[in-house]
Amino acid sequence: MSFASILGGLNDRDIKFVVVGGLAATAHGSRRVADDVDICYDVGAANVERLVDLLSMWNAYPRGIEKGLRFVMDARQFRITPLMTLTTDEGFIHVLDKVPGVGSYDDCRRRSMQVEAFDIRFRVLDLRALIDAKRATGRSKDIDLLPELEALLALEADR
Repeated sequence: MSFASILGGLNDRDIKFVVVGGLAATAHGSRRVADDVDICYDVGAANVERLVDLLSMWNAYPRGIEKGLRFVMDARQFRITPLMTLTTDEGFIHVLDKVPGVGSYDDCRRRSMQVEAFDIRFRVLDLRALIDAKRATGRSKDIDLLPELEALLALEADR
């Protein structure tokens, strides 16, 4: 898996996205290790088509589902599936049209910041938005991350 190839591919195709999960936490200094890239994407038709093309090129398939079952990566799939957890030739990617506790792509973009990693510039949720998102999911792994994110926010405020 390569975060650089996933992020670079999204950027190269001019896909509008914000990184919203564990990789965003890492960008803010979290010591947790992510094994996937979680993005919230712009649901505009042209953006979805670019995302469909890229994911098709990467042979995207639902993660955890037996290979060989019929799966069509197309714009319709994005309209009917608000969260897709996918495995691709480049690694794991989760694509969301809305982020719990934050909202749509436009909301995520407003509550994001630009970072650079792997020689690639991309947007990640700011720390407050990331905390809101993790709290809203209610998943134990996200709740467990909150003390670290809140400590990072306190450090940021002290600077």
